Amino acid sequence: MGLTITKQQIAELPIEKFEGEIIIVDKLTQVQSSIDFLKQHAIIGFDTETKPAFKRGQTHKVALMQLSTEDVCFLFRLNKIGFPKELNEILCSEEIVKIGLSLGDDFSAIHKRSDKKPQNFIDLQSFVDKYDIDDNSLQKIYAIIFGKKISKNQRLSNWEAETLSEAQKAYAAIDAWACIKIYNHLIEIDENDK
Repeated sequence: MGLTITKQQIAELPIEKFEGEIIIVDKLTQVQSSIDFLKQHAIIGFDTETKPAFKRGQTHKVALMQLSTEDVCFLFRLNKIGFPKELNEILCSEEIVKIGLSLGDDFSAIHKRSDKKPQNFIDLQSFVDKYDIDDNSLQKIYAIIFGKKISKNQRLSNWEAETLSEAQKAYAAIDAWACIKIYNHLIEIDENDK
């Protein structure tokens, strides 16, 4: 029997906060310097957000792409800047490991904006299996490992809003950052076991 946690147990945990820097990239002139910074890192947390569709048949393109190091998270507002080709320097890089969760959804969303194939990604949903973690939502994995709760309050908010609220920025950043934090922690366990 692997490790699991109930919603009730998660509800009682303290809320995790991302204490790093959040950088909004909503102008094309900001893209290259953001990518140059990210390219200096071997491992990056990854996530996307799309405006929710509440009507049948309605779909939206991915509005936000989050790329995070351990202490800086970039929020690329794709609904404002489109899909700059510089992003592929990260997404298609064989040198940089990108950590995400449930990547199939993200990839199909990105595919609507870019025809390039993302490379060198690790999906935590399958990665945590070998650590005997049965739950595979980000919130549950994080709670099992760190004993803290990631708030999901902003998930269904409008990611195409003119300005993202502080709550949206914090939510978006923590999801990408939590991926890299989980991965690094599990890799450290492997190192210590050797």
